[in-house]
Amino acid sequence: MAEHEFQKLAFVASRKPDAQHSLKALIDRYGNVDAAQADAIVALGGDGFMLETLRRHTVLVQRGLPVYGMNRGTVGFLMNAYSEENLNERLAAAEKTTVRPLKMMAEAKGGRFEDLAFNEISLFRQTQQAAHISVTVDGHERLEKLIADGILVATPAGSTAYNLSAHGPVVPLGSRILALTPISAFRPRRWRGALLNANATVEFTVLDPKRRPVSVSADNQEIRDVTYVKVHEDHGKKLNLLFDADHGLDEKILREQFST
Repeated sequence: MAEHEFQKLAFVASRKPDAQHSLKALIDRYGNVDAAQADAIVALGGDGFMLETLRRHTVLVQRGLPVYGMNRGTVGFLMNAYSEENLNERLAAAEKTTVRPLKMMAEAKGGRFEDLAFNEISLFRQTQQAAHISVTVDGHERLEKLIADGILVATPAGSTAYNLSAHGPVVPLGSRILALTPISAFRPRRWRGALLNANATVEFTVLDPKRRPVSVSADNQEIRDVTYVKVHEDHGKKLNLLFDADHGLDEKILREQFST
C-alpha cells in the first residue's frame, strides 16, 4: 500500500504506564482520529490488549479496517516491535494477515451465551474434580467421555498461545486447520488431541455438571457452570492484522516450531 493511505491513525493503548507514555508520544507526533474515520488502528500493549482491541472494534475491522500492534506488553506474539520512527512508512510496507475468529454458543445456568474468540475456546474444571466431557465433531461422537482438566479449540493464530502450553500442535496460519487439544487428560490417557478442518463444528457436553462443574472461556471472556458448548469458525468475519515485513505471523509461527 502507498504511504499516503495511512495518514489518519487511531491510537489505542492498554492502561500500563509504558503503553500510556507511548500513546501520548505517538499522538503528539502523528495525531489521532476516531477509529470510524481511521485508515488503521494502532494498538499499544500486549497480546491480551490486541484481542481486546479486535473485540471492541470488530464491526470496523470486519469491514476492512486493519490493526497494527506495537508491543508495550510482555510476550507480544501478535505485536510488532515498538518504535516511534517512520510509522507511516512501516504501515505502508507492512504485510496483511487475515485471521478468522471462532464463534461459541454456550448453554449455562445463566442462560444461553454467544461470543467470539481469536485465539481459543477453552473449557476448564471449576473444582478439584476432573471434568467429564463428551466430544462431538460434525455430528459424530468422537469421545464418549474425556476425563481431564479441560479441552480447547484453537485457531492457527492462537495455536502458539495457551494451546502450545497445553502441548498442542503449532498450526501454520494458512492451513485452514483448527487444533483440538486436551488439558491434562487422564482418560483416554494416550489421547493427545486432533487436527480438524476449519469448517468443522465441535460440540462439548458436560457430563455430571452438578458434581463436576465446568467453565468456558472465549479468549479472556469466561462463562461459568456451562452444560453444553458449540464451536465453529465464523466464516463471515475476516479481520486484517498488519505485520512488519519479514516478521509476519506466518514467520513467527514457523519460528516457534523450531524453538528449543
